[in-house]
Amino acid sequence: MNDIDAWAWWLVGAAALGIPLVVTAMPEFGMLAVGAVAAAVVAALGLGVVVQVLVFLAVSVALIAVVRPIAARHSRQRPQLATGVDALKGKQAVVLERVDGSGGRIKLAGEVWSARSLDTGRAYEAGQEVDVVEIEGATAIVI
Repeated sequence: MNDIDAWAWWLVGAAALGIPLVVTAMPEFGMLAVGAVAAAVVAALGLGVVVQVLVFLAVSVALIAVVRPIAARHSRQRPQLATGVDALKGKQAVVLERVDGSGGRIKLAGEVWSARSLDTGRAYEAGQEVDVVEIEGATAIVI
């Protein structure tokens, strides 16, 4: 196998590693593919097979050791931007109809919501501002 063939085979290997990356969505295959591309570069420079394999292993292992923990840490983080009902928690609302432990109506984020008081003994009269602490179904729990 001459030097030109070696780099071509490394690129074929990189492309072959891209298939399971797409099918399984396992980023490790992508890191191995990058290692194969690095080995193709080394092969194109005319270095021997042993150096090519060592570069492939070094780059692949380095990427897996460095990138994988960073990606895992980012995947466990909650999104910075709250959306849906999560975005409504902590917002202020205006009472439209008396809100107590059994129900009522509030205006929250420009929409009319059913609401009930977190403290069943507490009531809020029309016009008062309340804070939303939770959303249960289509009902806002307020204090």
